[in-house]
Amino acid sequence: MLGIEDDLINALKLFAVTTLLVLGGCLDSGEKTTFVDDGSGGPINNSPSIGGTPAGSTKVSEMYSFTPTASDPDGDSLSFSIQNQPSWADFDTASGKISGIPTLGDIGVYSNIAISVSDGSGAASLPQFSISVDQVGTASTTLSWTAPTQNEDGTPLTDLAGYKVYYGKASGSYTDQIRIDNPGITTYVVNNLTPDTYYFAATAFNASGVESRFSGEAVKAVN
Repeated sequence: MLGIEDDLINALKLFAVTTLLVLGGCLDSGEKTTFVDDGSGGPINNSPSIGGTPAGSTKVSEMYSFTPTASDPDGDSLSFSIQNQPSWADFDTASGKISGIPTLGDIGVYSNIAISVSDGSGAASLPQFSISVDQVGTASTTLSWTAPTQNEDGTPLTDLAGYKVYYGKASGSYTDQIRIDNPGITTYVVNNLTPDTYYFAATAFNASGVESRFSGEAVKAVN
């Protein structure tokens, strides 16, 4: 004679087998269905993904625009939202695009901006980012360099095509660049700088677009 504990164990075993047979009977030959673990019988929702790297700065009277990339494994319709939206920027909930032209009154740093995408059930977000609105500068500085004559392996450089000048407000962090498609130019005036300390580096590139390493860094305090 089975005790109460044995009866309970057998009842649970019977329930489990019966449930398995019911689920198995719902599948036709070749049909693929995924069930959620909570026993609801509905398909599992796969959350969407979002990517992209928005620019961290812009200038007064310049257009700022960023549109993230997003997709959903299930093909669900997507909608976008934003937190800490800058007052000077518009936001499109259908594409996730943030854009706008800041004015003089918008100069400053707009922090903790977060763009998210949702398929109605799951969501994903970009890392929070900041946008610095800077005034268009009136200062300038002059850079000069010597044109390279050899490749890194010591062979003659015969197809020099131009240079790229990189600069920013932190050492090794170059937020702006200028492309010079003339190998004969070895002096360049960088304009529209605001008063600050700037860090400059340059590279050379050949006709195939192969770019050299950075030159040594030059530092200039612009007033």
